[in-house]
Amino acid sequence: MVTQLQSPDKSNIIYPDDNGEPMSDNTEQFRLIVWIKENLELLFGNVANVFVAGNLLWYPVEGNNKISQAPDAMVVFGRPKGYRGSYQQWHEDNIAPQVLFEIWSPGNRLTPMIQKFKFYERYGVEEYYLFDPQTLELTGWQRVEEELETIEQMDGWISPRLAVRFGLSETGLEMFGPSGEPFVSFVELAQLRQQAEARAQEAETLLEQERSRSQALESRLREMGIDPNEL
Repeated sequence: MVTQLQSPDKSNIIYPDDNGEPMSDNTEQFRLIVWIKENLELLFGNVANVFVAGNLLWYPVEGNNKISQAPDAMVVFGRPKGYRGSYQQWHEDNIAPQVLFEIWSPGNRLTPMIQKFKFYERYGVEEYYLFDPQTLELTGWQRVEEELETIEQMDGWISPRLAVRFGLSETGLEMFGPSGEPFVSFVELAQLRQQAEARAQEAETLLEQERSRSQALESRLREMGIDPNEL
């Protein structure tokens, strides 16, 4: 008698939204993750089919909930924005995230990071960027056929997918949008908005003062019997 092993029902498999690992180990790592993710959200805010996420579990293989990674930030072209508990690739037209970011933390170990790199390489990532805030080292890889190959010069590199330019300064990582606008924190963005509003208010005040002077002059001319419209 031959016993046939039954394949597990894929519909009954649970894909957890949480892998039990913290999003960050320190304030600087958290700041950078949020900075990258939110600026990318802003950059592609008006593009319907670009999905940006941070610390979201990505499951590339249906039927296997053991194969997953949670990049610090991911960008997926060709998928709509919106809520996801995890990125289950078979529900996403089988589109893998094209661009990933990781921020190195003191808790990272070399072997898991190598495993993560191999995972990204195997499952179709096109661009992968890794930044170490302690050493200020930025490393990038770009897909060439089946492999992720190291980008030789990251300072000044422009991402083919994002059109974002990378820079390195004495204080850390810099990133610039396609028009050259720098990535900023949301505190800096709020400050810029406040400054713009203050300038607009100042311009409105000056305009109102000029309007009042013009009206006063017109009234004075009429008192003198002069029609301003005939001047």
